[in-house]
Amino acid sequence: MSNFAPSSPRVPTVSRNVLIAGSVLVLHGAALWALQSGLVRRAVEVVVPVEILSSIVTPPAPVQPPAPPAPPVAAPPSPPPPKPRPVVQRPRPRPPAPVPAPAPRPVAAPSPAPAPQAPVGVAEPQPTAPPITAPMTAAPPPAPAPAPAPPPVVELPSTNADYLQNPPVAYPPASKRLREQGTVLLHVRISAQGTALEVQLKRSSGYDRLDRAALEAVRGWRFVPGKRGGVPETMWFDVPVNFVWKD
Repeated sequence: MSNFAPSSPRVPTVSRNVLIAGSVLVLHGAALWALQSGLVRRAVEVVVPVEILSSIVTPPAPVQPPAPPAPPVAAPPSPPPPKPRPVVQRPRPRPPAPVPAPAPRPVAAPSPAPAPQAPVGVAEPQPTAPPITAPMTAAPPPAPAPAPAPPPVVELPSTNADYLQNPPVAYPPASKRLREQGTVLLHVRISAQGTALEVQLKRSSGYDRLDRAALEAVRGWRFVPGKRGGVPETMWFDVPVNFVWKD
């Protein structure tokens, strides 16, 4: 038997660069995990003392340059001195003229006493003249107001004169067969010469044939014209036309 011991299996050697790269990756991963979990922030808060935080000095505020001096304000020009007013010499008032002293009034000398035999005149009072009275003329009485004129008499037109000789209204044959009857009222404007200027249907009889027959007949009629105060004038007048069926 041979005394050879069995050989151990060979372990593959890992390069140095691979180990360094792996450790770096592990450290980075741990750092990221610490940042996400807040461990690094807590460690910084614990390590950094309060005194160091208070020693942080804020940066000084920027120094602003001094403002430029304001330009001098020019004083407004003083107004020119007022012109002296011309001195007007007023004339001195004249002293009043001396008033002359009033002349002495004459004094009546006392008359000597009359002699006892001197005639004494007696003044008799004159009679007063009677007052002159002017004759009073009585004012004429006021004229009576004229009485109002009576309104002019109006005479309406008429169709009853015998001289007119108006033909009667023709009864339509169809209305006779159908026994249509009624009254047609026409509104006619009659001239001063008695002719029909305009004919209007004011109220129908209820049948168109009867209305047309009345309109055609009255348009050719003659009338007695209406009068106002005896003078003929144009007037409106209502003319009834009766259609009565008789067996």
